This record gives sequence, C-alpha cells and structure tokens, in this order.
Amino acid sequence: MTGCLGLVMVLANGVANASGVQERLDEIELPPGFSISLYADDVPNARSMTLSEQGVLYVGTRSKDVVYALQDVDGDGRADRQVVVARGLDMPNGVAWHDGDLYIAENERITRLQNIDEQLDDPPKPEVIYDQLPAETHHGWRYLAMGPDGWLYVAIGAPCNICDAGDPFASIARLRPDGSGFEIYARGVRNSVGFTWHPEDQALWFTDNGRDWLGDDLPPCELNRADRAGLHFGYPACHGESVVDPEFGAPGACEDARAPVQALGPHVAPLGLSFLTGETLPAAYQGQLLLAEHGSWNRSEKIGYRLMLVTLDGHQATDYRPFATGWLEGEQAWGRPVDVLQLPDASVLVSDDHAGVIYRIAHAPMSAAADIAYDESNESVIP
Repeated sequence: MTGCLGLVMVLANGVANASGVQERLDEIELPPGFSISLYADDVPNARSMTLSEQGVLYVGTRSKDVVYALQDVDGDGRADRQVVVARGLDMPNGVAWHDGDLYIAENERITRLQNIDEQLDDPPKPEVIYDQLPAETHHGWRYLAMGPDGWLYVAIGAPCNICDAGDPFASIARLRPDGSGFEIYARGVRNSVGFTWHPEDQALWFTDNGRDWLGDDLPPCELNRADRAGLHFGYPACHGESVVDPEFGAPGACEDARAPVQALGPHVAPLGLSFLTGETLPAAYQGQLLLAEHGSWNRSEKIGYRLMLVTLDGHQATDYRPFATGWLEGEQAWGRPVDVLQLPDASVLVSDDHAGVIYRIAHAPMSAAADIAYDESNESVIP
C-alpha cells in the first residue's frame, strides 16, 4: 500500500457490518423476480454514487469527509476492494466521473482527481476547478452529475426552509469541466439531491424536497423535468402544482411555474433516481424511473424510507408506487435509501447512509406470466 490516502480495505464476502443488515435483507419487499443483496457492507454514510468506464464505483459522503472507491474485482456482484481516494473534504456529497477524472462537489467548491482509476492506491491531491459555491451549510450538500452535453450540473439548495435568497440559491447550475462558464440552468428548486437525464430525449429529470412546517400532508415533494434552460419551478412562492406558499406566495403564484411531472409524498425526502434500461428487465420496467425516498422527519407519522417506481408514458407520469419497502418498521427506520445507480448488467445499486451499506437489486428472468405480476401485486400510491 502506498500513499497516505490509499487506505485499502479488503471486504470479506458474506460478512455483514455491525448493524446486522445482512440478516434483515429478507424484510425488504420487492416485486416478483427481484432480489436484494449487499454489494458492500461497510461504507459509512454512503451517499451519491458514480461509475467509471472501468467499473470503479465512487461514493461520496455528507457527514464524513471522505470519498470511497469500490471494485467488484471477481465479478460476483459484491465489492471486494474498497479505497479511500480523498479525505479532509467539506461535505463531499456529490461525485461525477467523466473522461478518466473524478469530480467532487463540496460545500464551497468543486475539485477533480485526474486519471483516478489508475491511481487508486496512491490518489492525487484534489485539484480545485471552481471555488465560488455559496458557503451556507443549510442544504449545502451538493449533488453533482455530468450531463450528456458535457457540462457538470450542480445543485445549490436554498439556505433555509423557506426564503427568497436570490441567485444562485434554490437552483441547479452548470459549468464546464474546466470550471469555466458557470450559469444557472433551472430556478425555483428548493433542494434537489438527485438528477439524471432521459436516455432518449436527454431532458433533465430531478427530485426536489418540499418545504417544512405546513403540516403532515403539505406540500408534496416533487419529480420534475426540464427540457431546456431557463425554467422556474416555483419555489418559494409555489409548491407542487398548486400549493401557494402562505409567506411568499400570492394569488396566481403557480401560474407561471413549471408543474412537477409527479407530486411525491409529503416530506418523503426524494433523492437519487435512475431510468431503468437493460434487455434483461421485464417490459413493464423498461424506460421507467426508480427513485429513492430518504424518509420524513417533519411529520407526525413517518413515511418514505423506500424505493418508488414512477411509470411514464412519454414524459407524463401515469403511476407512482412502492418498488422496495421494509426499511421502516412503525416509527423506527433501520435503513435510508439515498442514491440509485444502474450497472451495465441492469442490476441497480442503492446507497444507504444510515446503515452504511450499498445494496444490489437484481432481476432473474422469469416466465411472461410472472413478469406481469408487477401489475397485479401492487397498487398505485400517492401518500
């Protein structure tokens, strides 16, 4: 082992961490034909994920100061090598891999580790490419992703529960990979901690966390779509499609705001999301959207703590239902899904910052009759 940052951990297959997550996996309910296992069982505060072309999984953190790299060296669907590639960072939640380099979004800056796949045991010092992000820590954990247009997209949450702080707050911004060209792409976005692009039309889809202290059932969290720059999604005056804010709204406040594609449950804290692709998946799941709901705190009865499936017809949502549940038992949660990332083999990785693990959800080919059980075994849910 070389380099002070190259802390390598060899992970023993089949060994669960101290939280006993392995023993609880049978509590997770999935649609017929899907199974869940542990991809990695000791990734404290695992948050956002990105995958390199060589199959290295990079994982950011929020309450820790590190970024991990994980590898499934023997191809058995479980990570057997884990490396800390950066430490001493400030809420390094966002990670994005592009053209050999790893980009990391901290609270106030974006850094880059060049040619990182080839230097896991002795990673380079992070190079700062942009250092003008706001210093406010409220909603200061940034989500980061590389868009199909070759620009880095970064979320800049509102520095409050509800306020009008002006640019660049409550937005999704973008900049070139060298740090130049910073601009606001979408406004009126209270706190997005997950976005992706449609595999066909390349429109941006993102989750947004609704404001607090309007009661148990208002406002809804949101799933949004931006097919061009310059759109406004309502915050702080309008929430969801029609909820006018009592402090910052006025009659007609929602008329000029882009309405969400799908109103999500109130206070469910939607985070990462991914379009499902892959020929091995049943037709009912092809092209649909899987998103993680981290779970409520500002509610008398907790909801969320699950994966939800949004069924689409074009860019319109036709259904919103549970896909994976079981992390919440009554008012106690033993897991909190954060990010969703599909692997080339069509399996899906899900990070969990509460349990400190990464799950792998896979589908085994079934008969045609069993494949359509999805339509019969679940009901549409809008909590």
